[in-house]
Amino acid sequence: MSVSIVFHLLAALAYAMLGLALWRPIARAQALHPSGMIGRGCLLGAIALQGIGLASAVIVPSGLTLGWALALSTAMWLGMIVFWVENFLLRLDSLLLVLLPAAAVISLLAGIFPQGHLVPHANSDALRIHLLIAMMAYGLMTVAALHAMLMTVLDRHLHRPIETEAQQSLLGRAMDAMPPLLTLEQLLFRLIGIGFVILTLTVATGIHVSLHLGGRALPMDHKTVFTLLSWGTFGVLLAGRRIQGWRGRIALRWTLAGFAFLLLSYSGSRFVLEVILQRGTLG
Repeated sequence: MSVSIVFHLLAALAYAMLGLALWRPIARAQALHPSGMIGRGCLLGAIALQGIGLASAVIVPSGLTLGWALALSTAMWLGMIVFWVENFLLRLDSLLLVLLPAAAVISLLAGIFPQGHLVPHANSDALRIHLLIAMMAYGLMTVAALHAMLMTVLDRHLHRPIETEAQQSLLGRAMDAMPPLLTLEQLLFRLIGIGFVILTLTVATGIHVSLHLGGRALPMDHKTVFTLLSWGTFGVLLAGRRIQGWRGRIALRWTLAGFAFLLLSYSGSRFVLEVILQRGTLG
């Protein structure tokens, strides 16, 4: 068993245990208490385990390797780092009710499917910078998409008839522990705004790398097309927010659509090729 598999499985276990610890008081109809220094330290430890697993899988003597599960794990890892830092500025521990299970599942997938393909021209500094920026954008938009899903569930919960404490389900109690919807919406657009800037840098550095290595600014392959569709979707969303005051469900739909395009730009196609079609390289 490789080092990457071991550390990804350990990270999945750590995320799962932290998630269970967070969900337990809700299952017992108790208040959700903010995590202290110990909780933050444990979360940082889980993030470190995942980071070691990624480093041992992605960075190899012959260059860099990436696969659909490793790309998802990298995005989730960077997203968890963003959340860990953001949580010092704006206490939103309740978001971990969604982030921790998602991180556990994605780390488990990376442990089960650790395969990757060697990235061409990995010795190019420009390509390395482009990949780092792209993964940062991927990570931010992953957290934004999970955030939007959480807001969608919370919005539907708020429009339900009021239930007594005895009638409330586990999900209902979890939703009651969430911050106000307006606070979540402000954080969502902060994440999307920063993510859009980094996604714009991804497109710009991608053009530079493509010109340098391939002689074409925008090769019309699936990665380029879906990345541009995602960039355009998030751009329209931010413009709609500023000009038309978009919010609520329309903003959530555009967020999820933009993330779907971003997901298809790499992980979706690699999943089809590596798992469904059982092919190891792109055609």
